[in-house]
Amino acid sequence: MRVLVIGSGAREHALCVALQSDPAVTALACAPGNAGTAVIAQPFALDVGDPVAVAALATEWLADLVVIGPELPLVAGAADAVRDAGIACFGPSEQAAQLEGSKAFAKHVMTAAGVPTARFWAVGGPAELETALDEAGPPYVVKDDGLAAGKGVLVTADRAAAVAHGHAVLDTGHPVLIEEFLDGPEVSLFAVTDGTTVVPLLPAQDHKRRDDGDEGPNTGGMGAYAPLPWAPADLVDTVLATVLQPTVDEMARRGEPFSGLLYAGLALTSAGVRVVEFNARFGDPETEVVLPLLETPLAGLLHAAATGTLAEQPPLRWRDGAAVTVVVAAAGYPQRPRLGDPVTGADAEGVLHAGTVVGPDGLVHSAGGRVLAVTAAGPDLAAARQAAYERVAGVRLAGAHWRTDIALAAVEGRITG
Repeated sequence: MRVLVIGSGAREHALCVALQSDPAVTALACAPGNAGTAVIAQPFALDVGDPVAVAALATEWLADLVVIGPELPLVAGAADAVRDAGIACFGPSEQAAQLEGSKAFAKHVMTAAGVPTARFWAVGGPAELETALDEAGPPYVVKDDGLAAGKGVLVTADRAAAVAHGHAVLDTGHPVLIEEFLDGPEVSLFAVTDGTTVVPLLPAQDHKRRDDGDEGPNTGGMGAYAPLPWAPADLVDTVLATVLQPTVDEMARRGEPFSGLLYAGLALTSAGVRVVEFNARFGDPETEVVLPLLETPLAGLLHAAATGTLAEQPPLRWRDGAAVTVVVAAAGYPQRPRLGDPVTGADAEGVLHAGTVVGPDGLVHSAGGRVLAVTAAGPDLAAARQAAYERVAGVRLAGAHWRTDIALAAVEGRITG
């Protein structure tokens, strides 16, 4: 099977690593890729936001399966273009990808499907913003209704900050979503689906805030771990029955079947599981800890989802142990990351490239805010965490920063589900 991965981050590097180890994969490409993916997958220059260009590359390269990593090409309709070219594609249609592309759309789908989520207020203008904040009350949850690369959410008790964030989003032309605040720990649960059958993966937990102790601004994710030793034993079954399957069924009922990766961001509240958000693709950095624990060959699983044969697949097999990933970010991230600094130690085992390029000098340089996702597996969470931070110590990037407490609360038993 010839597999083409679309994207350029650590998620795509993790996908390539998993696909490379699958005996069914005879050729692997990643477009545009990064300095890390180029070592194991054929790179191609590509504008991922251009569906025609994505389909043309897949056709020219004779791909048997296209795996779309980021949200931008999905919302732009890249999966439709690839399928129209007669090539199997893992990723939802443009219409179905609105589950991520519009938070308001996702809320309406959840309401129709009876999926538990926070109360919400859709805001189209400044006057509505004030009214919605009054009704929601603090702490305020203010979201960009469109794509914001994981950084369009503000949770604050400061009314003035909430208003300012709402106005900033409205000024971009995007609507705003005000939500009821949900208490309890957050969980990420991926599910592979062909539009009918839904197969959940292992739950993971992301760390969104930039600084230790969940302080500082929101980011695209500063690290993750899996599995979750504190999560209820029936969590996956509960989410499959109350969130994932009803959502897939509702999308099919609407004539907009969702096939690909449905990502449920969940809060385990005092009142039960609630959906925080849906994404239409593998999450980053959670992919970096879920895939190393998956023993089932990845290419066959994704191809089955892309071709409507997921029900014929055997149950997933998982490796024992745990995995931890720590994101090494560039100076200034997430506000104004500094780019172009040389990176050393990035070729070590478990180091996944997020924002890197090979410079004219032949060396690896930073090319994004999140530069590396340093990952390790171990027999348990404590061992995986220690190994990941030992690998972080081998990386050199001027001005780099990372959290030192990824998975620490879980290791110390300070989280309860």
